[in-house]
Amino acid sequence: MPTPLTNGNFNKTIKSEKIAIVDFWAEWCAPCKAMSPVFKELSKEIKKAKFFKVDVDENPEIASNIGIMNLPTTVIFKEGEEIHRIVGYQGKERLKQEINRFL
Repeated sequence: MPTPLTNGNFNKTIKSEKIAIVDFWAEWCAPCKAMSPVFKELSKEIKKAKFFKVDVDENPEIASNIGIMNLPTTVIFKEGEEIHRIVGYQGKERLKQEINRFL
């Protein structure tokens, strides 16, 4: 199950994980809602990474600092550094392929 992140714990949490997959989303975003169950399923299947979610409306500082311009956006971090960004809705197999490239 993806763990919610906030302005208060984002940097510390991301830096403490070898591989962190972060879904940037908003409640009003239809593609985000469609991708949410996909992201949740992958969080259970892929054990070599930790999965997180950031609600950009509740945590605008994070979205601004990372440069999130479109939703949903999935960002892959390695030890706190961004290594890949996936913009827009992705089906399960496509998202899984993208994530597995970096594990």
